[in-house]
This record gives sequence, structure tokens and C-alpha cells, in this order.
Amino acid sequence: MNSPYPSTLLENAVNEFARLPGIGRKSSLRLVLHLLRQDEESVARFVESILRLTQEVKYCSSCHNISDTEVCSICADKTRDKAVVCVVENIKEVMAIEKTVQFNGLYHVLGGIISPIDGIGPSDLEIASLEERVKSGGIREVILALSATMEGDTTNFYIFRKLQTYNVKVSIIARGVSIGDEIEYADEVTLGRSILNRTPFDESYKLLSK
Repeated sequence: MNSPYPSTLLENAVNEFARLPGIGRKSSLRLVLHLLRQDEESVARFVESILRLTQEVKYCSSCHNISDTEVCSICADKTRDKAVVCVVENIKEVMAIEKTVQFNGLYHVLGGIISPIDGIGPSDLEIASLEERVKSGGIREVILALSATMEGDTTNFYIFRKLQTYNVKVSIIARGVSIGDEIEYADEVTLGRSILNRTPFDESYKLLSK
């Protein structure tokens, strides 16, 4: 079957862009044609930024957030409340919560949530390192800010059970974020209020169990 593309180079580039999440072949072709219209210097900057990202990006040794340095700027900020840690699924939730300007503590990025159907268990996530942070002392509250989905609630409960033996308050964001919603898509006002109006996890779990 003949290729619809007039150039193998064009086709290869389209195929690579189409591998990105949410990018179909039509969108991929549009992006590639846009790049072709740019001057060589602009394309070189684009390519260099992607290469530097993959080669030089780091993960914070404390919270596992994406960072340019060994310790991210949030963990290194002396004005943040280091006794409060907000547990999130990934960097997108960190960015969403930071936009609300309602939280001044630190974060802990799990790198996902427990999902047996996808083959993701507790050992695949940064749960053990969270327990180590709590065990080492200095943390008075852990806020669970995972999406209000079955997988999110399963992960919340697992973490709650893991931290029960430590002298730390475990709370969960208020259900201003609707059941089934993803944290990253919540509007800033709703998400901010959910953080401020958080409740102890054991009380929330009793309500969810009814």
C-alpha cells in the first residue's frame, strides 16, 4: 500500500509526534508542518529543550517532584511549613495546588495511584519513602490529595493504614472535588477550598463506608 505522505522524513516525524498522548495523526501532521515553516534556529531551540529535558531533569530527593536540582525549589523554600506534607499523584497536581495559593506546606509525589487492573501496586509508588519521611519525625500532618476515584480512595486508605502507627494527623481534602473527578482538572477556587476545608481521614472514611 502506498504511503499518503510525499516524504519518508515527513512520515517518520508525524509517526513520532502521534506517539504523544492526546495527539492524533491529523494534529501530528499539523505540528510537523508548523515546524517545517520555522527557521532552523527556532527548530534547533525546540529540539535542544526536549533533549535537555530528557537528559538533565532530576527528581527531588525528598518529595520526588520534577526539579532542576537535587532538592526542588519548594522543599528548599525556608518559608514553607515543613511539618505539613500534601500527598499527590504526580507533578500536575502539585502545579494545580500551587496555583490556588492556599497551601504553604511541602509535597510528596507518589508517581501514580494503586490500580491492580493496570498492574500498579504499592511497591510501584513512592509510598515507602513517604512512610520514611513520617518515621524520621518533624511532620505533624499528612494531607491526602488524590483524585476522588476508586483507585484514589484505595490509595488513600492504604496510606492511612501505613501511617496509623505514627504520631501524625492524616487528613483528606474536602469533597468539593466531586466523586470521580481528577485533581488536575478542578478549578482553582474549588481545589483551594478543598485543601483549606480538609477533614481527618478516619472521619471521611467512615462516611465513605456507609
